[in-house]
Amino acid sequence: MAVKKPTMREIAREVGTSAVTVSKAMAGKPGMSEELRMKILKKASEMGYEYPHSSRLLPKEHMEIGILIPDKYFEADSFYAEIYKRLVKKLADLGHFGLLEILDPENEQELLLPSLLTTKHVDGLVMLGEPSKAYYRKIAQAGTPTVFLDFYDEQANADAVAGDNSYGTYRLTSHLIRRGHREIGFVGNIKATSSIMDRFLGYFRAMLVNDLQVREAWILPDRGLTGGIVKPKLPEELPTAFVCNCDMTARMMIDLLKENGYRVPEDISVTGFDDYPAGSDGDIPLSTFRIDTDGMIELAVKTLLERCAGSSKPFGRMVVGGQPVYRESEIPKNS
Repeated sequence: MAVKKPTMREIAREVGTSAVTVSKAMAGKPGMSEELRMKILKKASEMGYEYPHSSRLLPKEHMEIGILIPDKYFEADSFYAEIYKRLVKKLADLGHFGLLEILDPENEQELLLPSLLTTKHVDGLVMLGEPSKAYYRKIAQAGTPTVFLDFYDEQANADAVAGDNSYGTYRLTSHLIRRGHREIGFVGNIKATSSIMDRFLGYFRAMLVNDLQVREAWILPDRGLTGGIVKPKLPEELPTAFVCNCDMTARMMIDLLKENGYRVPEDISVTGFDDYPAGSDGDIPLSTFRIDTDGMIELAVKTLLERCAGSSKPFGRMVVGGQPVYRESEIPKNS
């Protein structure tokens, strides 16, 4: 017996809103908070909602592009939720449709392909956010044109678009060194994602170039390998500055330091990465590295559409630059 698929009205009932609001959320239209929009899209994915298929005889220039995001990365105010919104808008501006599916942790562990692929709903796929290596390599082998966005693997048969992570943390670390800091730590689980690994390597390079010691006790993990955020444990002896792998971790680190009686930046300087989120009123303005996310999205869409059109050029990683933004969370040592 065929499994009954949910209607927009049923999704609305689960979320506690109207079918009209659900329809607007699916179409990317205004008229609701982003928190409600993300809640609707996530519930639709969980309930197995099937987006209208291309059997509507749309012309080929109007393609349906899947966007697959691991559940651990998808929150209403997350960095990836913001990229998702911009990605859907970019596709819409070009006359295409962005269809979301949330990757359930169990499906990831069991290496089950998303329904976007098994039901042949989409012409191409953007994998936004890094799942397990076994899973994203299976996605790359599924036969649908695919672009990895914000991570990469040279051994996978897929194009990848990433920010210049290594250069970004190299610039931030070098800036701290020029301002007199010699004892600098790094906050991030180096093996969690390719982005964090590259950001650590940028920090590591700056320290080596300047003949400074990289102390193992000052490399603090901020999450598990499955993505869950954990509060770092402060070492007994602290450096004068920390380079954090993202702004969210940097703000968590600032709070942790304050809880332990340290002032930021007077006692310890802190930098982030991404320039997202902006922070709340009263938060110290964060020195960070701003990746050109719009440039990443534009390049990812361009590359995917070329693949959908039959491009057979070798797969590769494309790197998009950015720029450091220096604010008030770091100061010269002993200033």
